[in-house]
Amino acid sequence: MKRRAFLASLAAACAAPALSWADAGSPAYLAAARAADGAYALYGLSAAGAPLFAQPLPARGHAATAHPTRPEAVAFARRPGTYALVIDCARGQTVARLTPPAGRQFNGHGTFSEDGATLFTSEVVAEGSAGRIGVWDAARGYRRVAEFASNGLGPHEIRRLPGTEILVVANGGIQTDPSDRTPLNLEEMRPNLSYLSASGAVLEVVELPEIWQNSIRHLALGADGLVAFAMQWQGDLSEPVPLLGLHRRGAAPILAEPAPAELFAMQGYAGSVAFAADLGTVAITSPRGGRVQAFSAAGAPLWSVARADVCGLGPCAGGGFVTTDGQGLVARVTEGGLTPLQGAPVAWDNHLIALG
Repeated sequence: MKRRAFLASLAAACAAPALSWADAGSPAYLAAARAADGAYALYGLSAAGAPLFAQPLPARGHAATAHPTRPEAVAFARRPGTYALVIDCARGQTVARLTPPAGRQFNGHGTFSEDGATLFTSEVVAEGSAGRIGVWDAARGYRRVAEFASNGLGPHEIRRLPGTEILVVANGGIQTDPSDRTPLNLEEMRPNLSYLSASGAVLEVVELPEIWQNSIRHLALGADGLVAFAMQWQGDLSEPVPLLGLHRRGAAPILAEPAPAELFAMQGYAGSVAFAADLGTVAITSPRGGRVQAFSAAGAPLWSVARADVCGLGPCAGGGFVTTDGQGLVARVTEGGLTPLQGAPVAWDNHLIALG
């Protein structure tokens, strides 16, 4: 009888329909925020910026990554952080809490393999800031199964090239004090953009020796393999440099020079980067400068929009981009300017993660 009951329950479980992102309200974006009462949460947002769900976080969040087939997201603590929550967005449940090994810190970002069986996380060794990529078995309860070097110091965002198992890593190049993030090596820093296999083999490395104090931080990927990378200048702010780079494997990187009137607008800091839905335009944001700057996919300056404390950035289905800011606004930005979509009593954190 026990065997029959077991087989019956197994059959019922197998017959149950798999949940999808539609069961979570079909969110278009994920974003972390701090509410007016000081509580932190990961939100699912509609294409128009309306909150669809909010899942509590134990401390300030930064970015998230979405599972490619399940309505599941991994929310990462703001760096240097020690938590990552695996969230069932359809059921509103935390299904796992990930913790890095002793002496390690999560660095705010992660990405899944194409089949969703493996999660890769950007990490640092707290003492010295050596980069590591953590490997977690998402098919078996998110057990940590391996790790490998990121090929640099202070890796921040990590993404997977579409249609491949090649990882792209933004190695910021900065050694920081593990307690307060004070930079310790600005005169010797060496950022790079590294392409790694899923087992950690170095496939290609991009460095910018002429602007070696430009920390490579965030990434956006085109379906055709074009990589956009956003940077944060650690040098003299009176000598502005490009904050957006474009690279395709096997080619030389392109630095996107802003229009002369926009040289100082970003204040040396790009917080997020994204391609428009048609991939013809790429933009970066600066919460310090209160600016969105847009460029062509070839790196030519196109337009800019001013908005205080703007940072989160993603493609808008209707053209242009969707942005979030620390004042709770979700807005659409295009060459024609900024159009408010939704307001909420929250402070949106740095990133807007587009699903799909």
